[in-house]
Amino acid sequence: MTDDEVKQTILEALKAKSKSKTKFYLKDFYAMVPDMKNRDVKNIVNKMVQEGHLEYWSSGSTTLIGLKGMGKQHGEED
Repeated sequence: MTDDEVKQTILEALKAKSKSKTKFYLKDFYAMVPDMKNRDVKNIVNKMVQEGHLEYWSSGSTTLIGLKGMGKQHGEED
């Protein structure tokens, strides 16, 4: 799979799950692309954050990743 195909796979998986869950652990992304090494998936997720497709969210002790602009915190800010 190319990087663009992996990005598309991740975005489609997140959009499909967005009704019930908006933030995910990094390990959840590994399961979305099981045929890739974890380090490669992590690098692609980091690239997607830099490109503005995804964003990090931190509770202080845990860091989660989700689609940019999705989740409760964004609904409350409007």
